[in-house]
Amino acid sequence: MNGFSSGEALLGDLATGQLTRLCHVAGLSEADTAAYTGVLIESLGATAGRPLALPPPSHTFLSDDHSPVEFSLAFLPGQTPDLRVLVEPGCSSGDDLAENGRAGLRSIHAMADRWGFSTDQLDRIEDLFLPPSPEGPMALWCALELRPGGVPGVKVYLNPSANGADRAAETVREALARLGHGQAFDSLPRAEGFPFFALDLGDWDAPRVKVYLRHPGMSPAEAGSLPRMTPAPGREGLEEFFRTVGDFPAGDLADADGADRLTGRPALTCHSFTETATGLPSGYTLHVPVRDYVRHDGEARERAVAVLRGNDMDSAALDRALAAVSPRPLGDGVGLIAYLALVHQRGRPRRVTVYVSSEAYETRPPREPVPTRDRVRARL
Repeated sequence: MNGFSSGEALLGDLATGQLTRLCHVAGLSEADTAAYTGVLIESLGATAGRPLALPPPSHTFLSDDHSPVEFSLAFLPGQTPDLRVLVEPGCSSGDDLAENGRAGLRSIHAMADRWGFSTDQLDRIEDLFLPPSPEGPMALWCALELRPGGVPGVKVYLNPSANGADRAAETVREALARLGHGQAFDSLPRAEGFPFFALDLGDWDAPRVKVYLRHPGMSPAEAGSLPRMTPAPGREGLEEFFRTVGDFPAGDLADADGADRLTGRPALTCHSFTETATGLPSGYTLHVPVRDYVRHDGEARERAVAVLRGNDMDSAALDRALAAVSPRPLGDGVGLIAYLALVHQRGRPRRVTVYVSSEAYETRPPREPVPTRDRVRARL
């Protein structure tokens, strides 16, 4: 259990304490911090008052220990990182996916009423992702981009396998078409699954429709070849990011035959669409589950710092954020840093996102890493 909590603490107490400290790292005002912690409590519903001494309220796969909250920080050169919080608002429903989805919808509509935004885009595809008897690992998640002023950007994450994994591609294609992106599906690269479909709701400069793809066994070369956006991000930068996070050698030590591949939890790519004229995405994000490829969070932090410094970003803010979420020594567990992501969006500077687990219920012990590569030649 996270070191900030005691056996009598409540989930809401832990999560809002973590969020409060993270808001300070992100430079948000006291008023904004109070507003956003209140929104988090409302989003958690009855689960906010659940003692941490009890098991998690559901087997959500939002996090490895089934915490229904995850934080992330988006870094840009020369700026304080932007803070986001991801929550499963239907987690009080336990493992009843249908009720989980209904509760999630109620939460989104309450936010729409509160902040005056439309849910028309979500309403158009609701039947595709929230059927009466849904399948798959999740129903609906909500991410809040915590902006100055107390009004967040809202993102909704849905499950393309709700009508069966064998129909996920069909569901994604139909959803894109209903939202005006009829050509978009054919622009996606090949992959082995569709873990998420996401929408921006509310006040965004260019609201995105996002399709996430799963890529088991990804290699550095593939990481650089999968973007379909124009202008395309540089391959070298993507490959360097992938090699750093996965601890693959570069230069003369790299495998010429492409045997350097992730062999544990797969990488994800996200392809975001903001216009309908070309059918091409305007954004590409590469997500690497760093927690599967390190012995402990000390190593994950080192790789995150290397990526941030390589992109002229403030690594000291990362250390403050990690301390804000958990006081434990980084070498005592693995999973506090869950993913590292490199984000490209047309017309915007490149950014790095670090995903940080709440660890409300469990800290996974250090371990030997899953091998990142299948080497056939000996190191000399």
